[in-house]
Amino acid sequence: MSKHFFLGQAAHFSRSERLKHTFSIGRKNDFRKLRTFLADKYGSNVSHVAITKNGRTALAIALKANLEKGAKVVINGFTCYAVIEAVEAAGMTPVFADIEEKTLHYNAKILEKVLAANENVQGIIVQNTLGIPVDIAAIEEVAKEHDLKIFEDMAHCTGIKYADGREAGTVGVAAALSFGKEKSIDAIVGGAVILRDLSLPSVKNPRKKPTFADTFRARFYPLFGAIYRGLARIKLEKFWMGFLIKTHQVERSANSKLDFERRPAYFVAKTALRQLKKLPENRQPIRRFALVKSRDELLAKLKTAGYYFDGFWFETPIAPARFYKKANFDEDRCKTAVEVAAEIINLPTHYDDKALEPALKIIEEYKK
Repeated sequence: MSKHFFLGQAAHFSRSERLKHTFSIGRKNDFRKLRTFLADKYGSNVSHVAITKNGRTALAIALKANLEKGAKVVINGFTCYAVIEAVEAAGMTPVFADIEEKTLHYNAKILEKVLAANENVQGIIVQNTLGIPVDIAAIEEVAKEHDLKIFEDMAHCTGIKYADGREAGTVGVAAALSFGKEKSIDAIVGGAVILRDLSLPSVKNPRKKPTFADTFRARFYPLFGAIYRGLARIKLEKFWMGFLIKTHQVERSANSKLDFERRPAYFVAKTALRQLKKLPENRQPIRRFALVKSRDELLAKLKTAGYYFDGFWFETPIAPARFYKKANFDEDRCKTAVEVAAEIINLPTHYDDKALEPALKIIEEYKK
């Protein structure tokens, strides 16, 4: 039977990794070990690192610690609704910046235009979309000129390096990591905030236990995913996922609630730390992308060939699509983001080129 290929990082878990995740036993000290590692890695100290329920909570904490309530924050015009939720939970207003096609991110020139059109901008969020590094030196120069604080959203880019040799997470006043499913560190849930300005007060670590449902979902998602991938061979995977979502054994993407009081399970810290320690010296992007015509037709053809590349980032400029209207997205000011969202597909980088060769040939026929 032919092999099948999937987008998510957890889809690449080996059998032993799935078992290790499912039956991992975590302790309070695992949080301390993770916080110590992150403090050392990103130039902070343990008192300024917190482990959070998810990445959006981490980002909101970072913003609240560094900026005034009511400030405006520039965010990428091609992103997840979780980023908007984090900015608003911090009592601030997101300002969208259009993207350049090659990086799926705003550059220094675009940032200058956004700043010229908006008052009271105090911070910018850099997300390195799909793990593709931005020209951080040029963006940093603009930030310094306008006295802006840089926040690095590490959901896609943990372990990558910028062109000037600095690692993502070591440039801004704070870094916010997500350990959610399909992210660059994939422990299924969780996140972390690292405040790099040590003149700030220490950060409060959430202490409320995770709910049983959250812990159950986090522990068994890789196993459920393996069953999903097995059922894909007989075209029953949608029924399985529908059952899991309906019975709340799986949470839909971006549905995790922001929560300043609740922490993830201790074993999540152990899983995240294990992955962080295994990161290569200069990690490649976690996904690459192509802009195509007739996307739905292409995705159907890829699926027939065994490549399950739907569920990509981002089918609308602010994803997932069910949250798009809530975002109040300014399409007129972010035209490139709108065009790219209508044409993009993602390809995983956790498979080698030989495994993806048949998919690449199919995609070539549809490239713009």
